[in-house]
Amino acid sequence: MRLDKFLKVSRIIKRRTVANEACDAEHVTVNGRRAKASYEVKEGDVVEVSFGSRTLKFKICNISEHTLKSDAQSMYEIIE
Repeated sequence: MRLDKFLKVSRIIKRRTVANEACDAEHVTVNGRRAKASYEVKEGDVVEVSFGSRTLKFKICNISEHTLKSDAQSMYEIIE
C-alpha cells in the first residue's frame, strides 16, 4: 500500500491529498529516511510525521485497504 493511502486509511491524516502534500514537503520519514507518497509501506516500518512543532512516531502493525474508524488505531502502534 502507498504511504499516502496508509496515512489516510489509518486516519493519521484526514485526506489523501494532504498526506501527499506532507510527503512532498518532506514532513514524513520512514525508517529514518525521507519518503515519497508513492513509497510502499510494509508491516514493521517506523514512520514519523511532523505536524508543525509536534511529531508523531509510530510503527505499522497491519495493513488493510479499508477499515472502520473504530478499527483504524489497530493499524499502527504509537512509539513517541
